[in-house]
Amino acid sequence: MNKTRKILLANLLGCIILCSACTTTRPFAISSNPIGTKVGRASSQAYLGGLLIGGDASIQAAAKQGGINHVATVDVETFNFLYLFIKRTTVVTGE
Repeated sequence: MNKTRKILLANLLGCIILCSACTTTRPFAISSNPIGTKVGRASSQAYLGGLLIGGDASIQAAAKQGGINHVATVDVETFNFLYLFIKRTTVVTGE
């Protein structure tokens, strides 16, 4: 019985860790400019709950990367794994 409990507990812990990573996408801004065909992306990463941060996920960086002069929409994608690793990506569309 004790061995069965340990196996069940290990499986439960493994499921919690594997299911704790998630990615969400949310709209951030929209303008009256046409959506266009160009897409730009810019990302930043944070480690240890935000203690170590790197990258530039600004709208300006995403627009520059995509060659966009007139921004139509801005979405923000966030990937989070137990707050140990967080990646934020800004996605910009426009012309």
